[in-house]
Amino acid sequence: MKTKSVTRRRFITSAAVAGSAMAMSRSSWGNVLGANERVRFALIGCGGRGRNVTLTMIGQGGELAGLCDLNPERIDRVAAQVADYQEKKPKRYDHMMKVFEDKSVDAVIIATPDHWHGPASILAMQAGKDVYVEKPHAHNIWESKQMAKLAGRNGRILQVGTQNRSAPYNFQARDYVRSGKLGDIRLVKVYNLKPGGPFYLGDPGEKPRDFDWNEWIGPAAALHEWHENIFVRGWHHFWNYSGGDLADDAAHQIDLAAMLMGDPGLPFSVSSAGGRLQHKGDDSEVPDLLEVVYEFPGFVMTLEHSNFPKYMRKTDNSIRRNDEFPYWTQNSTRIELYGSELMMTIGRHGGGWIVTKAGGRLEEKVYGRPGDEPHCRNFLECVKSREAPNANLEALHASTALLHLANIAHRVGNKKLWLDREKERFKGNAEANQLLGREYRRGFEVVV
Repeated sequence: MKTKSVTRRRFITSAAVAGSAMAMSRSSWGNVLGANERVRFALIGCGGRGRNVTLTMIGQGGELAGLCDLNPERIDRVAAQVADYQEKKPKRYDHMMKVFEDKSVDAVIIATPDHWHGPASILAMQAGKDVYVEKPHAHNIWESKQMAKLAGRNGRILQVGTQNRSAPYNFQARDYVRSGKLGDIRLVKVYNLKPGGPFYLGDPGEKPRDFDWNEWIGPAAALHEWHENIFVRGWHHFWNYSGGDLADDAAHQIDLAAMLMGDPGLPFSVSSAGGRLQHKGDDSEVPDLLEVVYEFPGFVMTLEHSNFPKYMRKTDNSIRRNDEFPYWTQNSTRIELYGSELMMTIGRHGGGWIVTKAGGRLEEKVYGRPGDEPHCRNFLECVKSREAPNANLEALHASTALLHLANIAHRVGNKKLWLDREKERFKGNAEANQLLGREYRRGFEVVV
């Protein structure tokens, strides 16, 4: 695959101008796409997660119009699976810019590595596309603000892949919290306590033929040489490409906790403790243990993250798809709400929830199912209606920022940081404020 002769920098700048001209109002777009028409979408990033979202989107009535990836073998794999669900063959693209230029595409799924989520979403919206982007939707807080600004200005629909925002059992939990039956909620505990081992880069392996590694690196500030273990999954271990497993997997729990608490916005303080404690001396930059404390008006939220205890488990599919509850004590991804009267324990992706009183006596229980199908259906409906989707940036900007704030507090030395919530900046800490954004590599700058 070869890059077009036009430089990426010029493309991004011209796309910003073109995007303003192309942007339609919510009402006019609704007239273009009728209520019974299928939304034509393209997948950008043909890994396992992108494939799963694509198949779900097809199952909910969308039409896959195209597949885009820097590695043609990944396109082949997804195309073969899609053939069982859709007769019409999708187009193939070797670069996302070609997707954005295709006027027959209504929307895109962004399922690239994390460092491309924000820039790719911005380019898509500038080109007049609606966006379903995997979480975390942005590499940093500044990037998220630009995405929100652009979505509002251009009238774009942007749904973040935090499916808990569309799961009916979570709506029931939110209603229960709003009822006041739990009493005054003063403590919320969010868990992302997962097993894991050390990470070593090892042998770089052989780069796939014609694979554009420079394009894969994209906006990341430092350029690594090709390395198979970075390309496959190892990018989670480097700040250049992600916020670690905390920003990747804990995004679901922290967002659900924020939703249950009425989306309180940013905290007025954040502090972190921990580091690379268990897997010392390996090649990872991110912590394998982090304890985070957020202070909000009226309550405290904690986030406990790990990648080492062997006995911790995420809720498995047999529980998610049946009327069962996980073993809460060793459930990796639970949330606990401590009210003055009752306590709620809730699991993500179909774990259900229980309310207990003294002695562990059960007060209420609701089984759950994953929110994947209703989340994709909500996105497709909103592309047509131009209504705000369930996981829109008005809410997701703040909940995702909680993850970035936790990492920043750790990276500046596990300090307690105070925020100006209105300005979204730290008070009296220039080093922390530098980490609110990133340095974009020349040719991949974000221009909004």
